[in-house]
Amino acid sequence: MGREVLAPRDGWAAEGAGTTGGAAADAAHDVTVRTRAELVRALDGGSATPRIIRIAGTIDANTDDHGRRLHCADYATGGYDLAAYLAAYDPRTWGGAKPAGPQEDARKASAARQAARVELAVGSNTTIVGVGADAVLKGASLQVKDADNVIIRNLELRDAYDCFPAWQPNTGGLGDWKSAYDNLWLRGATHVWIDHVTASDKGHPDDREPTHFGRNYLRHDGLLDITNGADLITVSWSRFTDHDKAMLIGNGDNVTTDRGKLRVTLHHNRFESIVQRAPRVRFGQVHLYNNRYDIPEGDQYRYSLGVSTESRIVAENNSFTTPGHIEAADLVKSWNGTALQQTGTEFNGFPVDLLAIHNAYNSGSERDLTPDVGWTPTLHGRVDTARQAAQDVARGAGAGRLP
Repeated sequence: MGREVLAPRDGWAAEGAGTTGGAAADAAHDVTVRTRAELVRALDGGSATPRIIRIAGTIDANTDDHGRRLHCADYATGGYDLAAYLAAYDPRTWGGAKPAGPQEDARKASAARQAARVELAVGSNTTIVGVGADAVLKGASLQVKDADNVIIRNLELRDAYDCFPAWQPNTGGLGDWKSAYDNLWLRGATHVWIDHVTASDKGHPDDREPTHFGRNYLRHDGLLDITNGADLITVSWSRFTDHDKAMLIGNGDNVTTDRGKLRVTLHHNRFESIVQRAPRVRFGQVHLYNNRYDIPEGDQYRYSLGVSTESRIVAENNSFTTPGHIEAADLVKSWNGTALQQTGTEFNGFPVDLLAIHNAYNSGSERDLTPDVGWTPTLHGRVDTARQAAQDVARGAGAGRLP
């Protein structure tokens, strides 16, 4: 499996020369790793030498070079203390200014110590693949930055937990807690294939975290973010579960250098108990087909498809299963975006037109959407009915489920 390459026409990552990852690796660069230290050596600081890295068992990024488990207290430095931080920057006394001073300096220094452990750079011409059905990378933020030709398959990415979230005041309001780590971050990366990956907060769900300053003390950022001009990405047969903001494609309304990039295909993925961003898109040409959405119970759900600045989304034959209080109009949210082409959508077993429903229900508060996206997907496999795809995805998506 480590030498398998992306099939021709399988999404945007098949464009041009396609995506082969580390298939050309020699024997010396085809290694199996079982600890963080072995994984770091195998990654070699993001070297572009072709390499295949096979992950066996569970690797915890929050460990020292001898394999000892590290806790948040092990990273804390400079006198950082959460209680002192909360007392120093309570908006009722500190006001709406950005935190500054000894406790914020200590938080930044402590965060840097954790980042040095958990941020792992993936270089060009790399394949990372899980061995068997139980390969797990825990607590890590895999970062594919300005690299080309990368494959990540058959791997559970779990609990990229931030020990030191930052308080960010908002204009006209209290603010929000900002955490640092995505389970997987494609930043400026090109030709990347993500396949049969499971990503979640398993172990430390944010809904069990306390509330500070009137806001949930978030410990996680995204499950998979695709930003900073990343391009030619295929995400297939993967599972994103039990999380708030799952997937961001394009990181800012003003990042006009993203025009013509952020071309992403998402097919046969399962979004399960995801509150929002499944995905939210800026600028990108995104083909979204044969995905399954299982909307969470409760009142936290916000939306699934986010149509933002200059995004051009083609959504075909996707299935949504929701609790009774969720309406089809809730599935799509638009900001500055105007283009969504959709066909074959199934909502709780019934065919719906998300575009027509969005425009009918939200025209008073959001911009109307148009089906004119200006492009037609050509790089894709067979597009099944939403119902068939939902069944196939339930059986086959996620780590440990390769056929």
